[in-house]
Amino acid sequence: MRRALLALLLAAPLASACGFTPLYADPGVGSSLRRIAVATQDDRLGYRLREQLEDALAWDRASAPLYRLDIRVEQSRRSLGRRIDDTATRYELTVKATWTLTPASGGTPMTGTETVTTTYAAADQPYAAIAAQQDGEERAASELARLIRLDLMQALAQ
Repeated sequence: MRRALLALLLAAPLASACGFTPLYADPGVGSSLRRIAVATQDDRLGYRLREQLEDALAWDRASAPLYRLDIRVEQSRRSLGRRIDDTATRYELTVKATWTLTPASGGTPMTGTETVTTTYAAADQPYAAIAAQQDGEERAASELARLIRLDLMQALAQ
């Protein structure tokens, strides 16, 4: 136990001198991510995506935005599986988000596209069917936010 602790203490200065900078360190991308204002279309899915992205980016409302992120969302739904009465047993929800990141000071905008597919069960009761669809949209928005955040981190790191 003592040797392991001694080895850890001796290795710490070596690791700090290697030049590695965490992605969220101040000089890196993390501070820029916090200053991206997100704009989406005015519907349920757009609202959910904007909410998820603002949380994922840890948006700092107190600071002036350095970038504006405009996102256009398109969704399509198709039925999967059929019951004997020819109604769907599951649905596949495909959501495509096309984003444009524009610097507030002007400059060349960056663009990207992400697509997410999720499924949800078709329920017989109307309320359960609506809840299942909204849950599918929430999961799609969450995954899109994660993918767009990764795209933004990569774009801002270059």
